[in-house]
Amino acid sequence: MTPLARIEDLGDRLVVINANTSRRNALSPDYYAVLGEALALAAREPRITSVLLRGDGGFFCAGGDLNLLAQRRTQAREERLAAIEALHALVRAIVGCPKPVIAVVEGGAAGAGVSLAFACDLLVAEAEARFTVAYVKAGLVPDGGLTRTLLERLPAPFAARMALLGEAVPARRLHELGAINEVCETGDAFTAATRIADALARGPSRTQGAIKGLLCTAAGGSLDEQLDHEREALADAVAADEAQEGIAAFLEKRTPDFVRRREPR
Repeated sequence: MTPLARIEDLGDRLVVINANTSRRNALSPDYYAVLGEALALAAREPRITSVLLRGDGGFFCAGGDLNLLAQRRTQAREERLAAIEALHALVRAIVGCPKPVIAVVEGGAAGAGVSLAFACDLLVAEAEARFTVAYVKAGLVPDGGLTRTLLERLPAPFAARMALLGEAVPARRLHELGAINEVCETGDAFTAATRIADALARGPSRTQGAIKGLLCTAAGGSLDEQLDHEREALADAVAADEAQEGIAAFLEKRTPDFVRRREPR
């Protein structure tokens, strides 16, 4: 049987591809396993500076497979909880990965596909790609942290409309509202994401991971807690090789070479 997901290792980045094209790249056990493997590899390999998520066949991800969801109606509650936790573990892994994760949305994303895209650090999409928080149309509620990330990325009234009505919203509109980093012409999303990955690869990877961690803690804590997190992170950063190179380059008026000074984790 052909795997429904795969990893392309491009040296300084990993591309995780959802290949469940017969179901518009609905989530599958293969995808859970492959994405989890890629995130773990990125966390332990200094050479990897980013992870890109995309779908085969011109569509990002249709979310949960409704055929599987229909079968869960007869399962015990504990089994239903465990199935939901599989997605939640994946979202935690995306957020917890010390390397930036970039969603490349071609065609569209629906349901948990939006959850995955919004869990990523950076999001590039085709301007005409449609984002649909479609749970309500199936009598379901969002999962994968989407009730939080919708409100982090969008004004509350707009987020409520998306979640309560399940309307498809074009990426260009979400970009106008600040929810998407970059929109592009149809067929150009992966190229645009590659430019971002190239910029990340030239940067201080360890420092990028620390910044990602600080942005995550800032979302849910108090100012005092965040000041403590920043104090600890900066004290560590100042003593690291990346700061030595970055400060020296600034004082010497040259471009820093973070790739040469990249530290093992």
